[in-house]
Amino acid sequence: MDGYYAWMLVATLLVLMMTTPALALFYGGMSRSKSVLNMMMSYITMGIVGIVYVLWGWSESFSDGFSGDGKLFADPFELFGLRDVATSDYIYVMFQLTFAVITAALISGAIADRVKLSSWVVFLPLWVTLSYFPLAHMVFGGGLIGGKIGAQDYAGGTAVHINAGVAGLVLALIIGRRVGWPRDPSRPHNLTLTMLGAGLLWVGWYGFNVGSIVPAALGDADFDTAQFYAETGRTFANTTVATMAAMLAWLLIERFLHGKATTLGAASGIVAGLVAITPACGAVDIVGAIAIGAVAGAVCAWAVGLKYRFRLDDSLDVVGVHLVGGIVGTLLIGLFSTSAGAGGVDGLLYGGGFSSLGDQTLGVLVAIAWSGFFTAIIGLAVKYTLGWRISEEDEVNGIDLAQHGETAYDLHTGLGGSSGTSVLAQSTVTEGVNA
Repeated sequence: MDGYYAWMLVATLLVLMMTTPALALFYGGMSRSKSVLNMMMSYITMGIVGIVYVLWGWSESFSDGFSGDGKLFADPFELFGLRDVATSDYIYVMFQLTFAVITAALISGAIADRVKLSSWVVFLPLWVTLSYFPLAHMVFGGGLIGGKIGAQDYAGGTAVHINAGVAGLVLALIIGRRVGWPRDPSRPHNLTLTMLGAGLLWVGWYGFNVGSIVPAALGDADFDTAQFYAETGRTFANTTVATMAAMLAWLLIERFLHGKATTLGAASGIVAGLVAITPACGAVDIVGAIAIGAVAGAVCAWAVGLKYRFRLDDSLDVVGVHLVGGIVGTLLIGLFSTSAGAGGVDGLLYGGGFSSLGDQTLGVLVAIAWSGFFTAIIGLAVKYTLGWRISEEDEVNGIDLAQHGETAYDLHTGLGGSSGTSVLAQSTVTEGVNA
């Protein structure tokens, strides 16, 4: 078991890296140059969600309170502040904390360029409390989706990606389109950052998927080391080949539809494959993983273009990649699951009939309904109290300068990061001169 704890330390750090710097670079590069710092503020998401998680998030997700088959959430106060949680379990607590952080951070890509930082800060603790922690319990804590329904979700296709994707969709509808969109396509300003972020996400995702192997009884004398290693190999290999297949499928569709295979398409295909294999990585064999990745890459490549048809300003394709990819990966478990996998269930194509596909479909519907309802309640509450939008003038001039008082590149204003001088320091200097 010493090896397990050592691996979980590494896995936790890998998932932490997925938010910062990986997602920050991925989103930052896809943003406009005047918005890149705002999109890199996933660091704030990490701080807020992390503190909330150790106070009541872990308890609401994994405590024994409110016990009963098919429950929706656990008691948020039973283990408040990690009370009565053994310090030896802190590693797994931190691992789950990183899941909560990146789920919330993913949402920000759908509403880039136009949201007040203060409104985002208020939204975060409310959303994780009402949407993420309950769905984490339903999936990982033996609740409604993973327990009573019996849907397989190895590492968060429903709790993480469908949850974040639905939230991004709902908020994009509530907040509205950016100034000038879609006339102004708001092209990525630095694809080098995006490609670097995609590569780091791919590496970090091994912590996400392979780290989700949780022995039923840590420290149990009957712990099956051989089975643990077999599951490790399966999830690692499936994560790898599905991502490769998705990238190639995305580029193929892109070439067919637009005549070009782009670096942004490669990066997006990588993420689509990682998203789709997340729920399925322990359930399918290599052939199933390749099929899931290929389908997800093709479908997501097609889906991201629908935002123009429906005039949905999903700024950085959160809906097209995470919602659609999460649904595809979760549903296809019903086709490609094998009884040799972690769930021990044969899917339709392996002689198991329609039962697994039905369970997966119901799990998807529950996740969509739960996330959609609570995101709408919180999103509308923020809209009619604090308000979501920055001013039109600030949006045109750049959210970085308006919300943070700085720019990513010291080209015109002298406020960029290269100056090495913060707004607070500049104010202090100005006051001294005026005195």
